[in-house]
Amino acid sequence: MSENDGKKPLGIRGGGPRAGNVKQSFSHGRTKNVVVETKRKRVVVPKPGAGKPAGAATAAKSDPSKRPAGISDAEMERRMKALQLAQERETEDAARRKAEEEARAADRERRRAEAEEKEREEREREERARVKAEEDARKLREAEEAKTRAAAPPAPVPGDISEKPTSQRTPKPAAADQRKDRGDDRMDRNKGKARDDSRRSGKLTLNQALAGGEGKRQKSMAAMKRKQERARQKAMGGSVEREKVVRDVQLPEAITVQELANRMAERVADVVKSLMTNGIMATQTQTIDADTAELIIEEFGHKVVRVSDADVEDVITQTDDDPEDLKPRAPVITIMGHVDHGKTSLLDAIRNARVTAGEAGGITQHIGAYQVDQNGTKLTFLDTPGHAAFTSMRARGAQVTDIVVLVVAADDAVMPQTIEAINHAKAAEVPMIVAINKVDKPDANPDKVRTDLLQHEVIVEKMSGEVQDVEVSAISGQGLDNLLEAIALQSEILELKANPDRAASGAVIEAQLDVGRGPVATVLVQNGTLRQGDIFVVGEQYGKVRALINDQGDRVKEAGPSVPVEVLGLNGTPEAGDVLNVVDTEAQAREIAVYREKAAKDKRAALGAATTLEQLMAKAKDDENLTEMPILVKADVQGSAEAIVQAMEKIGNEEVRVRVLHSGVGAITESDIGLAEASNAPVFGFNVRANTSARNTANQKGVEIRYYSVIYDLVDDVKAAASGLLSAEIKETFIGYATIKEVFKVTGVGKVAGCLVTEGVARRSAGVRLLRDDVVIHEGTLKTLKRFKDEVPEVQSGQECGMAFENYDDIRPNDVIEIFEREEVERMLT
Repeated sequence: MSENDGKKPLGIRGGGPRAGNVKQSFSHGRTKNVVVETKRKRVVVPKPGAGKPAGAATAAKSDPSKRPAGISDAEMERRMKALQLAQERETEDAARRKAEEEARAADRERRRAEAEEKEREEREREERARVKAEEDARKLREAEEAKTRAAAPPAPVPGDISEKPTSQRTPKPAAADQRKDRGDDRMDRNKGKARDDSRRSGKLTLNQALAGGEGKRQKSMAAMKRKQERARQKAMGGSVEREKVVRDVQLPEAITVQELANRMAERVADVVKSLMTNGIMATQTQTIDADTAELIIEEFGHKVVRVSDADVEDVITQTDDDPEDLKPRAPVITIMGHVDHGKTSLLDAIRNARVTAGEAGGITQHIGAYQVDQNGTKLTFLDTPGHAAFTSMRARGAQVTDIVVLVVAADDAVMPQTIEAINHAKAAEVPMIVAINKVDKPDANPDKVRTDLLQHEVIVEKMSGEVQDVEVSAISGQGLDNLLEAIALQSEILELKANPDRAASGAVIEAQLDVGRGPVATVLVQNGTLRQGDIFVVGEQYGKVRALINDQGDRVKEAGPSVPVEVLGLNGTPEAGDVLNVVDTEAQAREIAVYREKAAKDKRAALGAATTLEQLMAKAKDDENLTEMPILVKADVQGSAEAIVQAMEKIGNEEVRVRVLHSGVGAITESDIGLAEASNAPVFGFNVRANTSARNTANQKGVEIRYYSVIYDLVDDVKAAASGLLSAEIKETFIGYATIKEVFKVTGVGKVAGCLVTEGVARRSAGVRLLRDDVVIHEGTLKTLKRFKDEVPEVQSGQECGMAFENYDDIRPNDVIEIFEREEVERMLT
């Protein structure tokens, strides 16, 4: 068999593609023939002489026959230039890399040299410090040895000394033995302390300070000084007992064991041991009562100074001022009176302002503070609301004022809030000036006002009294000069003075939560001077004065007595009426605020909790038939929120009442909506709005939000909603009487009364009562009402009819049937 076996040998024919079949195999015995076209790779065989590198480029460029096919002269020139540029760039990159590497090497060498130099200097400094420390220790040791030798009695042994020749006696071994003996004695005294530590004790070397003592705990300078003092006393003749220091220990109502030990300057372990001796097992973090702590303090020999939590307010000192430091101050005038009697309009006429135009409903709902310059004299005015709901605001205005101006409309005379203002002024014991306003109206009657005031013991000068009265008109300006003159006269009589050179104190007139500025309080400074940067405490809040803004909206650096300003920088919104006091440090202010907050919380908890089980049962029994209407209230200022809550508490009776779940200052938030949803309560916003997230949450959860800008609209709506919770009143109306003449028995019906309608009318749908000898025997409804044989809806007076009662047959002749109708009447809260 030949090598080719009769087959053609494999080979490549020509340079073009050649076709062939390839058989592909698949699973399950399937096959497929595929036509495959194979292309041969073109191999360029260099011609003889073309392999010479030298002059190849020049030859290719000059000789077109030796140049690659299809390349022109210009293309060849461009290729050569590109090759030359690439070579130049490569050369430049290599040179640059070499220069950078040399620079880095030089920099590394320089840094290494600097580090070595620094390390060498550090070693030299440490060595010098060590040598100096050793020299100091040697000097101290020599001084101690000299003292020891001077104090020790001489003990020479002649025989021992003469045993050896003089030439064999050397001082060094004797000194070494002496040092060894002293070292042994010192080790015995220090119970095994190392000789080197004992020799160098009491010295803090520079090396130890820099090295940190090799991880050991370092002693303080005070400890080192105490150690040196003990060593000095021991060298001078033995230890001296330290004198017991008796301390005055301030003892609060409760104190931890560790704090008690710190205040006595005793070890905690000793205090715990003393407690255990007295049968009290307590750790250092546990709290013990004041009586137990007092026993421990006396056992340790200290004095007990009992203190209370309320002592934190002792830093707020109320000292009497020296009469020489008092200077005249502006009077504080409060405008009071009934709603819509022209208080704000009168103040606008004095200030040449238009506050009334910007008020909702044309009524004042906030307490306002203004300062007026009248012919060089400063006058501070407080404008109070006149609506019935703002009783607390009027009371606050009367408490901080010097003079009350009672505004009464000449066409309206004395009204309920006028009487309330008179009572507030009398309670505050401040002088009063009556301003009879609206005297320019045609139906004005000032004399009627003066006469009505007599009923409330206010006798004006025109009625031979002592109270000044002035007829004014806020619209025309009539009598304003006379009013200001009366105010100036009254202030001169009072001789108002204050000390501006002391820590400021004042009263919060109003407080609100501003969106951009945070908590803002309107404060009337009563004494001292409030300056920017002062630290103060006001009620349960504290802060630092960031800015002071006067009634004109301008920033001021300070505010003296009788000056109203807005204070920025509080950590929370204070209650209206709180007292502001300036303290020295922020820690004192925080401590006072925390104590007041805790005291207020405890007071609220005590008021809300029943003291006995009987009281709890009685309260639960009273609340069985009581329906509550829960609401949430958010207002723009603290005074308005307080007034709304007080108005809500007055709404209701023994069957229904309004319960304010939460009241606050600021916008309605998402947490308010969550509380309202949990309690199924509406949310009332007074001059505030809900933010975007709160609105979206309210829409999703179906919580109702109502907005108001006038307080009596809010009060009326709540009153109407609470009235809807009242059960309807059943009212009976008698429509007729009938007398039973005869009683008949009818098969299938029962007893039927033959009646004569004597009065009114008898109706089939009405209720009936059966009276026998004027006593009610039965009350029910009619089963049938017939006239002759027909069923009729009603029978008129004087006619006969037949009546049968529903489920009742005990009827007799001469009984009287009373016919009535029931009517449900809706009840309203008054």
